[in-house]
Amino acid sequence: MPSITFGTLGVPAALASVLADRGIDTPTPIQAATLPDSLAGRDVLGRGQTGSGKTYAFLLPLLARLSKGGQRRTPGRPRALILAPTRELVTQIDEAMAPLAAALGLTSRTVFGGVGQAPQVAAIRRGVDVLVACPGRLEDLMTQGHVNLDKIEVTILDEADHMADLGFLPGVRRIMDRTPQAGQRMLFSATLDAGVNVIVKRFLTKPVTHEVDSEQSPVADMSHHVLHVTQDAHLPVLLNLTSAPGRTIVFTRTKHRAKKLARQLNASGVPTVELHGNLSQNARTRTMDAFHSGAAETLVATDIAARGVHVDDVGLVIHADPPVEHKAYLHRSGRTARAGNSGTVITLMTDEQVRDVRDLTRKAGISATTTRVTAAHPLLAELAPGERTFTKGFVAPVSESNSGSRNGSGRGARPGARRGESSARSGHKAANGASADFGRGRDGGRGRSGQSAASSSGSAPRTGGGRDGAARAPQGSRPSGPRSYSTSSSGSGGAAAFSARSRRGR
Repeated sequence: MPSITFGTLGVPAALASVLADRGIDTPTPIQAATLPDSLAGRDVLGRGQTGSGKTYAFLLPLLARLSKGGQRRTPGRPRALILAPTRELVTQIDEAMAPLAAALGLTSRTVFGGVGQAPQVAAIRRGVDVLVACPGRLEDLMTQGHVNLDKIEVTILDEADHMADLGFLPGVRRIMDRTPQAGQRMLFSATLDAGVNVIVKRFLTKPVTHEVDSEQSPVADMSHHVLHVTQDAHLPVLLNLTSAPGRTIVFTRTKHRAKKLARQLNASGVPTVELHGNLSQNARTRTMDAFHSGAAETLVATDIAARGVHVDDVGLVIHADPPVEHKAYLHRSGRTARAGNSGTVITLMTDEQVRDVRDLTRKAGISATTTRVTAAHPLLAELAPGERTFTKGFVAPVSESNSGSRNGSGRGARPGARRGESSARSGHKAANGASADFGRGRDGGRGRSGQSAASSSGSAPRTGGGRDGAARAPQGSRPSGPRSYSTSSSGSGGAAAFSARSRRGR
């Protein structure tokens, strides 16, 4: 039986060549299922878990149609529209599309809140083929008369269920009412809830439905573990796991909790950045740049990032706070085991959370291994293998801090921002031109001479200290270069014993 390729599915050669240059030769199941119908111009309803390849499944037919249509770009009237729920997802869709669009001579523009609208308006006024937008800012521009959707040939709704969760569906309906009924429409989602079905019935014409997996099925190469910890051991266990090599995403329920954990990890020598709704767009961009580059291998995030972060080599996801419902668990967990890689998902559970976590995993269809652990338990080294290394907290370079900028990481509030796109005060403002410390919280203070409050974290952390079990570096100590620490594997049941040894001289 001949193998399925993008070419055999009908993808234009110019697009298939771009994919091949990026090492993408074999379609994923959802791409193989939907492309014949979407390339033929049919309305498509596609469901697949996060990481299944939905982005290329709609980008390829959208660009192919525009290139064949031969229509010219018209000022203020884009030819195609992609709606997504978060700024991060909008940006990543546009980045994935850029080389494909360039190969066909097509242009695109992102539209979202949290940044000034003038560059967006100017680009739309010049004429653009594809608009990739969050609903809130797009409605603002439509109301102001900057955008007219009467020339839209293809409309895409990505992660429609997440837009429903964020309350965007009324705005989505108003936007889609302004697009031509005769245009092609595609909707992609991980789940098909009642709110999504309303959109399907109202706007899709005889849609072809493709479901490549169960609504509850986890990614096959993902292992799930529940670590039963005491309150005092919670942070030491988290420190043990995040100090292992490789990218890790830690999820919390609230913005305050994300800021606090990021501050604690940085103070203990684990370079960490945070992502939540109180960051301006510039701060979000710097956070993701640091995470992508490896300058900070740990990202602490709220659920706002469960859909918007697409990084293929995240090996570990930790639910520091178990999510409230099972869909959030699946979406969070889907940040690992992407692009054919394996991944590990760990939920930290205290005594008070036993019943909630049991119900959560049951509803998510997850079979998780539960183990009672301390920070010295040998299982931690199996789940997150490698030498534990503590250097110092992440500090953004001065050139990236944009100190004093209204849209920088300091005061980013913007009138008229919509929920899910809003920009607020992030509290990460550089002091006197010094470095902006992503790990510093409200009471973290400012460092002197360009040092962050976490600059003393080159010393070994003291686990279990303080009311929250926070690891603290000895006061008055100063970093003496990177140091590595190995956790004790004894079964003593106490907090982790960290023994320091200098890296120098290796």
